[in-house]
Amino acid sequence: MNSQNQKNDINRRKFLQRSAKLAAAGIYLGMFGMPTLFGNEIMDKDGTEIPNIKLNNGLKMPMLGFGTYGLRGEVCQQSVADAISTGYRLIDTAKIYGNEEAVGKGIKQSGINRKELFITSKLWVDDAGYENAKKGFEETLAKLGVEYLDLYLIHRPRGDVKGSWKAMEELYKAGKIKAIGISNFDSDQMADLLSYAQVKPAINQIETHAYYQQGNSYNVLKQHNIQMEAWAPFAEGRNGLFTNEVFTQIAKKYNKTVAQVNLRWHYQRGIVAIPRSSQKAHIVENLRIFDFKLDDADIKAIEKLDLNRTQFPEWS
Repeated sequence: MNSQNQKNDINRRKFLQRSAKLAAAGIYLGMFGMPTLFGNEIMDKDGTEIPNIKLNNGLKMPMLGFGTYGLRGEVCQQSVADAISTGYRLIDTAKIYGNEEAVGKGIKQSGINRKELFITSKLWVDDAGYENAKKGFEETLAKLGVEYLDLYLIHRPRGDVKGSWKAMEELYKAGKIKAIGISNFDSDQMADLLSYAQVKPAINQIETHAYYQQGNSYNVLKQHNIQMEAWAPFAEGRNGLFTNEVFTQIAKKYNKTVAQVNLRWHYQRGIVAIPRSSQKAHIVENLRIFDFKLDDADIKAIEKLDLNRTQFPEWS
């Protein structure tokens, strides 16, 4: 672990320790303030669960999930099991992560009924095209050990996107996938897909966080009633996010952690976020975002942090 990552980890731990008294009283997941929506209905039955968003096809999706990028083997399996036991129901993986089997084992280890979970995976570039996409999807099901997916995304807009989408539409209509969507598509690429799609994407999962707020994509997705989902909602701690003075001051204000403030900010923007951690304390911490609300001054301060550029140029 490099020195910057050590500082980020120490910073999170300090805030977590300061919130220990509240944590001892249990996790409170009640709705506190309504987020801005992507034209969809937010649903919170009794204030004891993660709120759901209703996608453009009527499917309910948790507003907060568990990401698995970078998690492998037994660590991945245990992290997924811990996340589910803690209260997460949305689990996100992808073929290219190389961990679908471990995710499947973690789901099985949790003992939770499959029907209670919302499982997402993604079609990689190597499987682009009509026939390849269908084959890649079946391989994903086999690795996860499930009979259907709640959400399946085209991971990147490369290769035969049109053929891939046609295959995914057929799988969707056959009930093998409950919702289909895209990932890392910019507005022009999404417009091209919409020109021939028979089924509108339910999701566009893209890089978005305080340093890259994606204002144009945010507005375009709202216009089309396509839900925005954030990968790397903490920017993986890059550019000193966990020690940023704006976030540390807001965190102190609410007796919360920098991570919790970031996730709360996503939630109030109406964005689904999928934070990742292999540490159970952080997995628990990341759930505790529904018992406070950022005010207008907080939102304006965070808006000023936007650098309007990716923090992952190596992935572009």
